[in-house]
Amino acid sequence: MVAISKELNQEMIAWRHHIHANPEIGFSEHQTALFVAELLKSWGIEVHEGIGGTGVVGVLQRGSFAGKKAIALRADMDCIPIQEMSDLPYKSKNDGFMHACGHDGHTASLLGAAKYLATESDFEGTVYFIFQPDEEHGLGALAMMKDGLFEKFPANEVYGYHNLPGLTAGKIGMRSGGVMASENLFTINIYGRGGHASSPHMVKDPVMASTQIIAGLQTIVSRTVNPLETVVISVTEIITDGARNVIPSQITIKGDYRTFSTENVDLVEERMNQVVNSICAAYEIEGDVDVSREFVVSYNSPEPTQAAEIAATALVGDENVIKNYEPKSFSEDFGYMADAVSGCYVFIGNGTEGQEGLMLHNPRYTYNDEILHVAAGFYSQIVEQQLS
Repeated sequence: MVAISKELNQEMIAWRHHIHANPEIGFSEHQTALFVAELLKSWGIEVHEGIGGTGVVGVLQRGSFAGKKAIALRADMDCIPIQEMSDLPYKSKNDGFMHACGHDGHTASLLGAAKYLATESDFEGTVYFIFQPDEEHGLGALAMMKDGLFEKFPANEVYGYHNLPGLTAGKIGMRSGGVMASENLFTINIYGRGGHASSPHMVKDPVMASTQIIAGLQTIVSRTVNPLETVVISVTEIITDGARNVIPSQITIKGDYRTFSTENVDLVEERMNQVVNSICAAYEIEGDVDVSREFVVSYNSPEPTQAAEIAATALVGDENVIKNYEPKSFSEDFGYMADAVSGCYVFIGNGTEGQEGLMLHNPRYTYNDEILHVAAGFYSQIVEQQLS
């Protein structure tokens, strides 16, 4: 079983604090990428920089690796554009930017696994350490893949994790199948004929149509989708060109919907068009729907998920492993990697109290240093187990 030393744990804490204090937004992670690359090189790991912009890939081979399995381990490096409101001694030095999603910890723990595997471990095969840019906009994984990530570094399996506030620190949760939802942004434009509010009989009112459309969208969830499957449709913006005494000529409705299957992504888009077109026809106006598919469903394949369960149990004990853990309705571009390579994404509890228990993207949130050794240990255990 993997045992992360106290010395390595202290190093990971120092690395995380450094990264936390110097956050960089997606595709601008130049200093973070340099920091990562220099550490990897110092342990004798082959380093490839500039993959997909600012991405870094480390390559570590052991034993008679020819023809052996290759494992990819992934962490994200980018921050988000909010002002940190914590009083941490290592708080962000960059105004308007902070690591409020824990990518500082993800990066530090993968560095810890890299050092452990390079200096203390014995395995047969190849490990690819993937340090990804721009997860927050859902563009970094695709950028690396379009730059030939899995052609240059052909992995058989890929693993990743996210820290999770609200889950007891150090517990590890996973499930086979859809683990994180797709995200699909929609824009609905409704075109009427505006006019004076005193004379509704002389206009084609898009306001009334919009209210019916907004209500109608929720019937997709309640009357079209299988009730045993999860779909969330949220209207988040309503924009008009009207005034207090003017019925507008156009209304724009924006929002997003999330599902755990590609089939439901297609189904919701199809029904959304039907709802808009039929209601607009009833009001003798026109409408259109535009859907932007931002994140695919993150799908855990059965075999890597079983491997993750075994590794997690060996590391933290069966009582600290949650199998068939509930899926999450937030989204992650790890899904693109797991579409290309059989993979598994797990959640590691960040804690339930204090700043560690605050939800991701909160300006006072912080990654829990106490779980760094768990995350690094999980990555390392997977490698030693799968490449034994």
